Amino acid sequence: MSYTAPKIWDYETVKNQHGGKFGGTNRPTSGATHTQSLPKGEFDYQLYSLNTPNGIKVNIILEELKKLGKISGYDAYKIDIMSGQQFGSDFVDINPNSKIPALVDYSGDTPVKLFESGAILLYLAQKYGEFLPTDTIKNAQTLSWLMWQMGSAPFLGGGFGHFYAYAPFAQEYPINRYAMEAKRQLDVLNQHLATHQYMVGDDYTVADMAIYPWYGRLCLGQLYVSEHYNAYEFLSAHEYTHLIRWAKTIAKRPAVQSAEQLVLQAIE
Repeated sequence: MSYTAPKIWDYETVKNQHGGKFGGTNRPTSGATHTQSLPKGEFDYQLYSLNTPNGIKVNIILEELKKLGKISGYDAYKIDIMSGQQFGSDFVDINPNSKIPALVDYSGDTPVKLFESGAILLYLAQKYGEFLPTDTIKNAQTLSWLMWQMGSAPFLGGGFGHFYAYAPFAQEYPINRYAMEAKRQLDVLNQHLATHQYMVGDDYTVADMAIYPWYGRLCLGQLYVSEHYNAYEFLSAHEYTHLIRWAKTIAKRPAVQSAEQLVLQAIE
């Protein structure tokens, strides 16, 4: 199918042509579309999220901190992105970018509003002195791998995942383009983990928490798999044996298991 881009892109011309799983949720503007009152529970931490890979990252660190006794608990609420709850006024007040996850910390005199999963991981790790090495070299490595995930995952999710699993029809060029990049990223991790127990040597850090929900779960056959598509098979994920070893290690952690099974309360 050939396509010639117009000189000026116009949303009104194409808004009914998106199709696919998320076609009706996107628009070229930001801000709230409706008034919304988000619930607030009893704990200091209020999480507004969804159990997507980005959401699971924050579930993991909250569950790890809970099991360490650093926090007593947290309230978790589901933001239904298919119905547009991410564009409600209260959610946009926390995250102007209208993406999950979002977290509010009420432990101090002034609530702290947080968005972007990497920022939330760093905030909590720094606040409690956990999962972020203080050693200069290890700290730099942790930050580097965390930022690697933040920069790389959009090619895996919005690129490969979208065109392979969610687009309204299959397109050879983008699927090949992003499958190439997905496999390159998997090989980066696999080669690194051939000589490292975790992403930063023997230390389990926020880098592992960030990378596992995307790349670990893909290599365990848990991402972009349905009766119609199977990313594990398509990308020959069985080849990445060191990555699989690491993913299985992370998956066995009780906090990770709790995070993946977290039940988010519905918001009316």
